[in-house]
Amino acid sequence: MNNQQVKRYIRFFENLDRDSLPLTDSVFAVDARFRDPFNDVCGRAAIKQVFAHMFQTCEAPRFEVVECVGEHPLYYLHWRFTLGAPDARNTIDGVSRVRFDANDLVSEHSDYWDPAQQVYERIPLLGPLLRAVRKRLRAPQPTATTPPQTQSTTQR
Repeated sequence: MNNQQVKRYIRFFENLDRDSLPLTDSVFAVDARFRDPFNDVCGRAAIKQVFAHMFQTCEAPRFEVVECVGEHPLYYLHWRFTLGAPDARNTIDGVSRVRFDANDLVSEHSDYWDPAQQVYERIPLLGPLLRAVRKRLRAPQPTATTPPQTQSTTQR
């Protein structure tokens, strides 16, 4: 399995900043599609605009890929996104489904994460309402338990 293209893509994301936005052209196909809970765009220019908007609206955004599984041309990246001031960092966990084309460029990138729990519930007036809805929809539990902790490993 040749996984150099996914390693290059992981480095791109983990080092993404305002100055590296032009590198988008070296990792995405011309007609690539990028989807997340807020955007669904096609083409390098539109993808660059999504990233530029992130830097305009988020303080100190950073991605860390904690796990990578898959086989060419399809990979799943488990990542951790942090943002905010150093004394008030917020963390969002998610997974990206990434497909490469015949030229080893990303043709599809789809992000999967829960904006309700990881963003909306932190909003003062909206948060309590969403937590109440989540509690009401939750399946009854026989005893109060917490999910087991999983160890994250990165395969690069």
